[in-house]
Amino acid sequence: MNIHTIANYLNGLGDQGQTGFTFDCIPIDGEVEVLQVNVVDREEIPVFISVTENQVLCISYLWDESEVVLEKRTEMFQTMLELNIPMPLSAFAKVDEKYVVYGALSLNSSMNEIEQEVAVLSDNCIEVIDEMVAYLK
Repeated sequence: MNIHTIANYLNGLGDQGQTGFTFDCIPIDGEVEVLQVNVVDREEIPVFISVTENQVLCISYLWDESEVVLEKRTEMFQTMLELNIPMPLSAFAKVDEKYVVYGALSLNSSMNEIEQEVAVLSDNCIEVIDEMVAYLK
């Protein structure tokens, strides 16, 4: 399994996938290969996929630390903790100064499962941003 296999699969779906979404995948070269997956009509919140020796990691960046209302930061953390369990297939994390939502899959996951993860992660991002807007500048 690698990002090129995933890109070929998602790009080839058109609107015929099980989720009903159309995907536009762009490989990003670097020390670690990353696949930027844009869900058509949601390009502002791409999903980034990397494949390691242990997992397929899907991550979306939500907002920067500088965008958080300082006085509401603790309350925001409490809300994130409360949302973590009911948020299917995803969890919150912080990477450097960026808050993210991520999901991980087994290397043995099917392409259908990867499509589902990307779709659910994208849906979760939209819902999280709607829920968290009160904590952001």
